[in-house]
Amino acid sequence: MVYVASSLDGYVARENGEIDWLPETTESGYDAFYKSVDTVIIGKTTYDQVLTFGEYPYKDKKSFVFTRTCQSSDENTKFVSDVEKFVKEGFPGTGENIWLVGGAQIIASFLKQGAVDEIIISLIPVLLGKGIPLFKNIENEIKLELIKTEKYDRLVDLHYKVLK
Repeated sequence: MVYVASSLDGYVARENGEIDWLPETTESGYDAFYKSVDTVIIGKTTYDQVLTFGEYPYKDKKSFVFTRTCQSSDENTKFVSDVEKFVKEGFPGTGENIWLVGGAQIIASFLKQGAVDEIIISLIPVLLGKGIPLFKNIENEIKLELIKTEKYDRLVDLHYKVLK
């Protein structure tokens, strides 16, 4: 499952990777969602960005970082290089409720493999004009079914099922 915040015009970060436009505190469904997952999958660029915020925030979850370069795993994460092999082998070592954190490249890779079942987008009421897009390099049309919307104080969660 993908759960991600996006500007109204479809960006997850500024061109330089900054996410200073995200509200610091606001009512949302994030806390309940986070408690429901036992595994996080994250791309290396997003992983490096997360580490700049301080302590690794997903220590209580099984964590898999996808990278093209060979790296040794540490106490918090396992580094993996081949999305296709990982999916074909049935997500080895993961739990049952997997959160595909991001970024756009890793999301596109898992979508290409048909390995994403749901997408939740928290729309933040800001127009950035340019930045890092939520989706890029999507090679084929992917149909979605809106299954739930949730309005909060300053944002809206759009919950989609990926149609096979």
